[in-house]
Amino acid sequence: MTHSTLPSNELPHWFTQKAEAHLQFLYGESRTPALMERLIDRLQSGISAAKSEQLALWSEQDIILITYGDSVQQPHERPLQTLHEFLTLHLQDSINSVHVLPYFPYSSDDGFAVIDYKTVNPQLGDWADIERLGKQFHLMTDLVINHVSRENLWFIDFLSRQQPGCDYFIEMPPETDVSQVVRPRSTPVLVPAHSHDGIRHVWATFGEDQIDVNFANPDVLFEYIDILLLYIAKGSRFIRLDAIAFLWKKAATRCINLRETHEVVKLLRDIVDVVAPGTVLITETNVPNGENLSYFGNSDEAHMVYQFTLPPLLLHALHHGISTYLTQWAMDTPRPQKHCTYLNFIASHDGIGLRPAEGILPEQEVLSLVDAMHQYGGYVSMRTDAYGKESPYEINIALFDALKGTHRGIDDYQIQRFICAHTIMLALQGIPAFYIHSLIATTNDYQGVEQSGRTRSINRRKWRYDELLERLNNPSSEQASVFHELKRLLKIRRKQAAFHPEARQETIPLGNDLFAFWRINAERQQRILAISNISAEAQTVHLPEHPLTEGSGFWRDLIERTAIAKGTRKLKLYPYQSAWLEALD
Repeated sequence: MTHSTLPSNELPHWFTQKAEAHLQFLYGESRTPALMERLIDRLQSGISAAKSEQLALWSEQDIILITYGDSVQQPHERPLQTLHEFLTLHLQDSINSVHVLPYFPYSSDDGFAVIDYKTVNPQLGDWADIERLGKQFHLMTDLVINHVSRENLWFIDFLSRQQPGCDYFIEMPPETDVSQVVRPRSTPVLVPAHSHDGIRHVWATFGEDQIDVNFANPDVLFEYIDILLLYIAKGSRFIRLDAIAFLWKKAATRCINLRETHEVVKLLRDIVDVVAPGTVLITETNVPNGENLSYFGNSDEAHMVYQFTLPPLLLHALHHGISTYLTQWAMDTPRPQKHCTYLNFIASHDGIGLRPAEGILPEQEVLSLVDAMHQYGGYVSMRTDAYGKESPYEINIALFDALKGTHRGIDDYQIQRFICAHTIMLALQGIPAFYIHSLIATTNDYQGVEQSGRTRSINRRKWRYDELLERLNNPSSEQASVFHELKRLLKIRRKQAAFHPEARQETIPLGNDLFAFWRINAERQQRILAISNISAEAQTVHLPEHPLTEGSGFWRDLIERTAIAKGTRKLKLYPYQSAWLEALD
């Protein structure tokens, strides 16, 4: 799964012109010539080392699996080798891409406090294991770009005032007013660090073991450009910019989504476009919807942004059996610009973020949802705003348990509701991403929470491979029921031109109990009407007019593999049943 590059090591004029403008904005006119010289030198070597074979950015074939390198384990084998075996034997016909969450040596946060960006965690495997995955699947790698571990050599250099890391971090007096800073946590912004010459206070957006780097120093930028080029050279096709919204710090600002941050993203986009066309840059920005969408820029920043608003809205819709907010959001969501699309997901290694629902779900609806998730065994993490007020930031729960009931309580529709949620996600415009623990219906892992002391561990179970296979081979297990039905849907989805990421989407309101939208690929002449009953009651759907006036008038339900006769205007959907109705000509 390799990608293309320029036929020579000459950088095109468009790139040098744009890169110069980005660097000048970030670091000033006087420093730009020397910085451009460094950049050209870096990229020319990257171009000559890059791989060949042109790839389209994406297609309806693209399905991403999100997993830790050790989510599936067996004794006496490297976890990355076990993962490769599981993917090859059980998912190769269903997915084509895998996001291996940070696979580097780390000190905390299950990989997101990176000690060494350029080596593979030996407890998982080595670069040969990563490259092997990248040859068989499109590989997504995290560029953890906002912060490093306290044990990272850069930070050790900082504490001892040694090069190169002595100027890589942000040190401030502890009494500095940082009240305007937007926080994803309730921990202090400035945390103490013990050094030979006393206690020094450094910026740490996410906690005391994740120390923010200082991109106002261009040397830091070039460190991460080198890391980016390494990941591409090792076979990564998707690059995920972790926590990118918090990248740049500026006095007397909120220190989130700053223009300087967007300029860095634009520069990285230009770099991947020139060094390895076909590489996809993804921004991870767990922020309100409008701020999230801003990372498309003018089709010159991220190729893909996470649909962070989808998980809380879909959970709310299925919990209450009301599609009002979900439908309105879908109607308001803009069609992505050229060469841009969405990454659709409803569960991940993190919890279900609530900030993306701000301004869409009323506060009381959010609090009600949080209370319900507590009843289903989940937790909630809080954040503190500029006024010291705490508010829910993220629900921590396994999605399978989150959907075991509704506002009325636990019922018998857990599996149907869970499949419905994923069927909706699969049909939406963009590329779908499945968390491994959703694909195999993992339940809340309280042992993991107890061992780690972190509520996010509730959704990060590590399966023994033999135990997992036993569950998947047992037709009566919940894991087998979910796994095999989702695989069936994945295979159907990957054959439909209307589900190409760039195919048009048109949301249609069919009532509060239903969520419905068209997917239309005019070029390849396919139209699919995706309809889901999001309630625990059977619903009669009044179908719209058949869109092909010169056609047969027939519909074909791709999920049930049944035809719906010409002139039929009503369709019965059982609780949480979905239909993908292809309009036949």
